[in-house]
Amino acid sequence: MENAILLGIIQGLTEFLPVSSSAHLVIARSFLKGFHQPGILFDIVLHMGTLVAVIFFLRKEIYTLLKALIPASFYSIPPRDAHLAAVLAERKNIRNIIIATLVTGIIGFSFKEEVEKLFASPAIAAFMLVITGILLFLAGRAKNTHRGENGITAADSIIIGIAQGVAIVPGISRSGATIALGIFRGIARETAARFSFLLSIPAVMGAFVLKARHISMIPYPDIKFYAAGFAVATIVGFLSLKLLFFMLKNRHLEIFAYYCWAVGFSVLLLNTFSH
Repeated sequence: MENAILLGIIQGLTEFLPVSSSAHLVIARSFLKGFHQPGILFDIVLHMGTLVAVIFFLRKEIYTLLKALIPASFYSIPPRDAHLAAVLAERKNIRNIIIATLVTGIIGFSFKEEVEKLFASPAIAAFMLVITGILLFLAGRAKNTHRGENGITAADSIIIGIAQGVAIVPGISRSGATIALGIFRGIARETAARFSFLLSIPAVMGAFVLKARHISMIPYPDIKFYAAGFAVATIVGFLSLKLLFFMLKNRHLEIFAYYCWAVGFSVLLLNTFSH
């Protein structure tokens, strides 16, 4: 039970905070004796927990996007011009999410086998964690970030989609890379974060579909462990999202950069002296 709770906490924290969950997994597996990567089924359960967290956190935005998909002919009263303009803006956001997701998918499928080999190297994960820190530090210092959701373009979506695709490399934080690239493009910090996490929903669902083919039913005696991991990942994930948006609002993104550098350089030193 303790392991299930611990893994739920790690998943909830590292899935949304820009510190790279993959790097922590590689580092833990390399340096902590007795650490075992969770099985596919438990990994899916943890990701479902964080998926529930992000859906609940962004429930208003998701509702607005889904409502925009309803054709005008379904309304008993013809919608006003202002409503139509809002619907078109939300449909543009949906288009942007689709574009970014397609770009990510192309990168992910093209380099999947090469990237999987990198998970054996804590040094690479640590080095990439340092790179993540640099991105976060520069993003935290960036100015002229004022564009809202309606200002996100197809070009922005392609670049952010590339960032999410590159984040399959262990040590590159998915949320960190996508938020940072959005900020570099002049998108407001919180807007970039919302777009990043909306973009994570189809990515997690896609990973679920791919992994679900290899699982069987949860053994009855183990249900409580899976339930504990799911619940903890959901709660911690939601709290992590609240913390991240608070940090973005108060322009404290650099704090995560310092953490990434501390962990990255520490692991590089340990890896150097252990050989």
